[in-house]
Amino acid sequence: MLAISNQIGIDIDSQQVLQHIGYSTAREPPARTVSLVDEYLEYSNHLVDAVYSYAIRDIYLVQGPLVVIENAGVFESTVVARLLEQCHQVAVFALTIGEYLEEMIYQLTGKGLVLQATVLDAIGSVTTEKVADFVQDRISEVASAQGLAISRRFCPGYCDWDVSQQKIVFQAMRGDSAGIQLTDGYLMLPRKSISGIIGIGPSGVENYNPCKTCNEVDCLGRR
Repeated sequence: MLAISNQIGIDIDSQQVLQHIGYSTAREPPARTVSLVDEYLEYSNHLVDAVYSYAIRDIYLVQGPLVVIENAGVFESTVVARLLEQCHQVAVFALTIGEYLEEMIYQLTGKGLVLQATVLDAIGSVTTEKVADFVQDRISEVASAQGLAISRRFCPGYCDWDVSQQKIVFQAMRGDSAGIQLTDGYLMLPRKSISGIIGIGPSGVENYNPCKTCNEVDCLGRR
Protein backbone atom coordinates (compact mmCIF):
# COMPACT_ATOMS: atom_id res chain seq x y z
CA MET A 1 0.00 0.00 0.00
CA LEU A 2 1.32 3.44 -0.88
CA ALA A 3 -0.24 6.78 -0.04
CA ILE A 4 1.27 10.05 -1.13
CA SER A 5 0.16 13.58 -0.27
CA ASN A 6 2.47 16.16 -1.78
CA GLN A 7 2.92 18.48 -4.72
CA ILE A 8 2.59 16.66 -8.03
CA GLY A 9 3.87 18.55 -11.04
CA ILE A 10 0.92 18.86 -13.41
CA ASP A 11 1.25 20.81 -16.65
CA ILE A 12 -2.01 21.97 -18.22
CA ASP A 13 -2.32 24.28 -21.20
CA SER A 14 -5.34 26.40 -22.03
CA GLN A 15 -6.20 24.35 -25.13
CA GLN A 16 -6.81 21.24 -23.02
CA VAL A 17 -9.24 23.17 -20.84
CA LEU A 18 -11.02 24.73 -23.82
CA GLN A 19 -11.41 21.30 -25.43
CA HIS A 20 -12.96 19.98 -22.21
CA ILE A 21 -15.47 22.83 -22.26
CA GLY A 22 -16.36 21.91 -25.84
CA TYR A 23 -14.33 24.21 -28.06
CA SER A 24 -12.12 22.99 -30.91
CA THR A 25 -10.33 24.29 -33.97
CA ALA A 26 -13.70 24.17 -35.74
CA ARG A 27 -15.42 26.14 -32.95
CA GLU A 28 -13.43 29.13 -31.78
CA PRO A 29 -13.98 30.14 -28.14
CA PRO A 30 -14.92 33.74 -27.32
CA ALA A 31 -12.05 35.96 -26.25
CA ARG A 32 -13.63 36.34 -22.81
CA THR A 33 -13.52 32.57 -22.25
CA VAL A 34 -9.91 32.34 -23.39
CA SER A 35 -8.99 35.16 -21.02
CA LEU A 36 -10.74 33.47 -18.09
CA VAL A 37 -9.00 30.15 -18.77
CA ASP A 38 -5.59 31.84 -18.82
CA GLU A 39 -6.40 33.83 -15.68
CA TYR A 40 -7.69 30.84 -13.70
CA LEU A 41 -4.84 28.59 -14.76
CA GLU A 42 -2.48 31.12 -13.14
CA TYR A 43 -3.71 30.42 -9.62
CA SER A 44 -5.67 27.15 -9.84
CA ASN A 45 -2.65 25.22 -8.53
CA HIS A 46 -3.24 26.93 -5.17
CA LEU A 47 -6.66 25.24 -5.08
CA VAL A 48 -5.29 21.77 -5.81
CA ASP A 49 -4.21 19.35 -3.06
CA ALA A 50 -3.44 16.24 -5.07
CA VAL A 51 -3.48 12.99 -3.10
CA TYR A 52 -3.33 9.44 -4.38
CA SER A 53 -3.15 5.93 -3.01
CA TYR A 54 -2.79 2.54 -4.60
CA ALA A 55 -2.40 -1.09 -3.61
CA ILE A 56 -1.30 -4.09 -5.66
CA ARG A 57 -3.35 -7.24 -5.11
CA ASP A 58 -3.05 -10.76 -6.50
CA ILE A 59 -5.68 -12.02 -8.90
CA TYR A 60 -6.85 -15.40 -7.66
CA LEU A 61 -9.25 -16.37 -10.44
CA VAL A 62 -10.83 -15.10 -13.64
CA GLN A 63 -13.89 -17.08 -14.67
CA GLY A 64 -16.54 -15.80 -17.03
CA PRO A 65 -17.40 -12.22 -15.95
CA LEU A 66 -15.97 -12.74 -12.44
CA VAL A 67 -12.54 -11.75 -11.15
CA VAL A 68 -11.61 -12.83 -7.61
CA ILE A 69 -9.22 -10.39 -5.94
CA GLU A 70 -6.97 -10.96 -2.92
CA ASN A 71 -8.52 -9.65 0.32
CA ALA A 72 -11.20 -7.70 -1.53
CA GLY A 73 -13.98 -9.61 -3.18
CA VAL A 74 -15.14 -10.17 -6.71
CA PHE A 75 -15.19 -7.79 -9.67
CA GLU A 76 -18.22 -8.52 -11.82
CA SER A 77 -17.82 -7.38 -15.42
CA THR A 78 -17.18 -9.10 -18.73
CA VAL A 79 -15.00 -6.20 -19.85
CA VAL A 80 -12.96 -6.18 -16.62
CA ALA A 81 -12.53 -9.95 -16.82
CA ARG A 82 -11.24 -9.58 -20.36
CA LEU A 83 -8.95 -6.74 -19.27
CA LEU A 84 -7.43 -8.85 -16.46
CA GLU A 85 -7.53 -12.37 -17.91
CA GLN A 86 -3.80 -12.38 -18.73
CA CYS A 87 -2.78 -10.44 -15.60
CA HIS A 88 -1.33 -11.88 -12.40
CA GLN A 89 -1.99 -8.80 -10.28
CA VAL A 90 -4.16 -5.72 -10.25
CA ALA A 91 -3.37 -2.26 -8.93
CA VAL A 92 -6.39 -0.64 -7.29
CA PHE A 93 -6.12 3.11 -6.89
CA ALA A 94 -7.91 6.23 -5.72
CA LEU A 95 -6.94 9.85 -6.22
CA THR A 96 -8.33 13.31 -5.68
CA ILE A 97 -7.38 16.95 -6.13
CA GLY A 98 -9.11 17.83 -2.86
CA GLU A 99 -12.08 20.00 -2.02
CA TYR A 100 -10.73 23.56 -2.27
CA LEU A 101 -11.27 23.97 -6.01
CA GLU A 102 -14.71 22.40 -5.69
CA GLU A 103 -15.64 24.86 -2.94
CA MET A 104 -14.62 27.76 -5.18
CA ILE A 105 -16.82 26.39 -7.98
CA TYR A 106 -19.79 26.33 -5.60
CA GLN A 107 -19.09 29.91 -4.51
CA LEU A 108 -18.92 31.14 -8.11
CA THR A 109 -22.13 29.31 -8.99
CA GLY A 110 -23.90 30.78 -5.96
CA LYS A 111 -22.97 34.26 -7.17
CA GLY A 112 -24.38 33.54 -10.62
CA LEU A 113 -20.92 33.50 -12.23
CA VAL A 114 -21.72 30.51 -14.41
CA LEU A 115 -18.97 30.99 -17.01
CA GLN A 116 -16.32 31.37 -14.34
CA ALA A 117 -17.60 28.26 -12.55
CA THR A 118 -17.61 26.32 -15.83
CA VAL A 119 -14.02 27.29 -16.59
CA LEU A 120 -12.80 26.34 -13.12
CA ASP A 121 -14.73 23.07 -13.23
CA ALA A 122 -13.05 22.21 -16.55
CA ILE A 123 -9.63 23.00 -15.08
CA GLY A 124 -10.44 20.71 -12.16
CA SER A 125 -11.51 17.86 -14.43
CA VAL A 126 -8.42 18.13 -16.63
CA THR A 127 -6.19 18.31 -13.53
CA THR A 128 -7.81 15.20 -12.06
CA GLU A 129 -7.16 13.26 -15.27
CA LYS A 130 -3.55 14.46 -15.25
CA VAL A 131 -3.13 13.14 -11.71
CA ALA A 132 -4.57 9.82 -12.91
CA ASP A 133 -1.95 9.77 -15.69
CA PHE A 134 0.72 10.43 -13.04
CA VAL A 135 -0.51 7.52 -10.90
CA GLN A 136 -0.64 5.23 -13.93
CA ASP A 137 2.97 6.16 -14.74
CA ARG A 138 4.04 5.29 -11.18
CA ILE A 139 2.33 1.89 -11.38
CA SER A 140 3.93 1.33 -14.78
CA GLU A 141 7.36 1.98 -13.24
CA VAL A 142 6.69 -0.61 -10.52
CA ALA A 143 5.60 -3.15 -13.13
CA SER A 144 8.53 -2.40 -15.46
CA ALA A 145 10.99 -2.99 -12.61
CA GLN A 146 9.66 -6.56 -12.54
CA GLY A 147 9.78 -6.97 -16.31
CA LEU A 148 6.00 -6.66 -16.53
CA ALA A 149 3.53 -4.45 -18.37
CA ILE A 150 0.29 -2.74 -17.39
CA SER A 151 -3.17 -2.66 -18.91
CA ARG A 152 -5.26 0.43 -19.55
CA ARG A 153 -6.80 1.90 -16.46
CA PHE A 154 -10.47 1.20 -15.93
CA CYS A 155 -13.01 2.69 -13.53
CA PRO A 156 -16.34 1.54 -12.07
CA GLY A 157 -19.13 2.92 -14.21
CA TYR A 158 -17.30 2.24 -17.48
CA CYS A 159 -18.94 -0.14 -19.96
CA ASP A 160 -20.62 -3.02 -18.09
CA TRP A 161 -18.77 -2.44 -14.81
CA ASP A 162 -21.48 -1.20 -12.45
CA VAL A 163 -20.62 1.85 -10.34
CA SER A 164 -21.61 -0.11 -7.20
CA GLN A 165 -18.34 -1.98 -7.64
CA GLN A 166 -16.64 1.07 -6.21
CA LYS A 167 -17.09 -0.66 -2.85
CA ILE A 168 -14.89 -3.58 -3.97
CA VAL A 169 -12.17 -1.19 -5.14
CA PHE A 170 -12.27 0.61 -1.79
CA GLN A 171 -12.28 -2.69 0.12
CA ALA A 172 -9.15 -3.74 -1.75
CA MET A 173 -7.42 -0.58 -0.51
CA ARG A 174 -8.22 -1.51 3.11
CA GLY A 175 -9.34 1.96 4.08
CA ASP A 176 -6.32 3.81 2.68
CA SER A 177 -8.27 5.57 -0.05
CA ALA A 178 -6.52 8.97 -0.16
CA GLY A 179 -9.10 10.45 2.20
CA ILE A 180 -11.91 9.95 -0.31
CA GLN A 181 -15.34 9.13 1.10
CA LEU A 182 -17.79 6.86 -0.69
CA THR A 183 -21.47 7.76 -0.40
CA ASP A 184 -24.35 5.29 -0.15
CA GLY A 185 -24.92 5.91 -3.85
CA TYR A 186 -21.26 5.02 -4.61
CA LEU A 187 -20.26 8.58 -5.47
CA MET A 188 -16.90 9.87 -4.31
CA LEU A 189 -16.31 12.94 -2.15
CA PRO A 190 -14.48 15.18 -2.98
CA ARG A 191 -16.18 15.15 -6.35
CA LYS A 192 -12.97 15.65 -8.33
CA SER A 193 -11.75 12.12 -7.59
CA ILE A 194 -11.09 8.97 -9.58
CA SER A 195 -10.84 5.34 -8.49
CA GLY A 196 -10.18 2.28 -10.57
CA ILE A 197 -7.88 -0.56 -11.53
CA ILE A 198 -4.84 -1.27 -13.69
CA GLY A 199 -3.86 -4.82 -14.55
CA ILE A 200 -0.25 -6.01 -14.20
CA GLY A 201 1.06 -8.92 -16.25
CA PRO A 202 3.25 -10.03 -19.14
CA SER A 203 3.76 -8.01 -22.30
CA GLY A 204 0.55 -7.92 -24.30
CA VAL A 205 -1.85 -7.03 -21.47
CA GLU A 206 -1.66 -3.41 -22.61
CA ASN A 207 -3.22 -4.23 -25.98
CA TYR A 208 -6.81 -4.80 -24.88
CA ASN A 209 -8.98 -1.75 -25.56
CA PRO A 210 -12.73 -2.29 -25.01
CA CYS A 211 -13.47 0.95 -26.87
CA LYS A 212 -12.56 -0.77 -30.15
CA THR A 213 -15.56 -3.08 -29.88
CA CYS A 214 -17.99 -0.62 -28.24
CA ASN A 215 -20.77 1.05 -30.21
CA GLU A 216 -21.32 3.97 -27.80
CA VAL A 217 -19.81 6.74 -29.92
CA ASP A 218 -20.81 9.51 -27.48
CA CYS A 219 -19.19 7.91 -24.42
CA LEU A 220 -17.11 10.43 -22.46
CA GLY A 221 -14.70 7.66 -21.46
CA ARG A 222 -13.89 6.63 -25.04
CA ARG A 223 -10.16 6.27 -25.64
